Amino acid sequence: MENKLCFVLGAGGARGISHIGFLQAMEENGIKPDCIAGCSMGSVVGACYANGMKPIDMMKIVEELKFQDIVDVSPFPFTKKSILHSVKLRNKLESVIGNVEFKDLKIPFECVAADIASGRLITLKEGSVAEAVRASSAIPAIFHPVEKDGMVLVDGALYMSLPMNCVNDFGANKVVVVDVLGKLRPYKPTKNLLDHILRMVDANTYFLAKRHLHAFKHDVLIRPDLGDMSQYKVEKLHFAYEQGYKAGIENLEKIKKMLDK
Repeated sequence: MENKLCFVLGAGGARGISHIGFLQAMEENGIKPDCIAGCSMGSVVGACYANGMKPIDMMKIVEELKFQDIVDVSPFPFTKKSILHSVKLRNKLESVIGNVEFKDLKIPFECVAADIASGRLITLKEGSVAEAVRASSAIPAIFHPVEKDGMVLVDGALYMSLPMNCVNDFGANKVVVVDVLGKLRPYKPTKNLLDHILRMVDANTYFLAKRHLHAFKHDVLIRPDLGDMSQYKVEKLHFAYEQGYKAGIENLEKIKKMLDK
């Protein structure tokens, strides 16, 4: 049976920049995936790579990214569906990914989103890639959901941060999972409502990721050492990239050995 390699790039906000470093390490060593599955920030990086963008070019965009490029606060968030209008996020994703559909990608790609209308996990694999990625990375209450065909789509990490469910669609038999969230960080008491909500999101994501790692077959699990880096703050991005690259290099022989079987 011919090997078919799938990279599963998990959710992780700012920590997801590690995916770029991981892909750079793979590129330098001639390891190319036959397919990619992504969730949230993993979907952003995965879509760009599947569309032919080099990791080094992704980092150039990250380096030039400013807080105001994606943040547009709604003046009346409690009467809307999100704190941010999300127009800037949509425009940024469309400018980076382009007007491309899944069928046009150079590498087969899928991403996941959570439909809070039906309570189902939705695998996105047709139509606009930018729209799908926006849905997959729409953190509930922060970014506006993507509403289409009766669905209300938000960040896939709500249901499955490591989208290993996509592997069967591709028919892949070699699976590398990159989990940038890893273990749940120590709890820090806070009186801030938003921090409290985000902690609940983190705890839920961690709980589900543990279950899914047991339930779905994978060959190599990579967890970059990101310490207590927050996924919600646009900082330490070079650190995240470097740790992703380091984790890729450290697991290189394991991946090569897996592909030789």
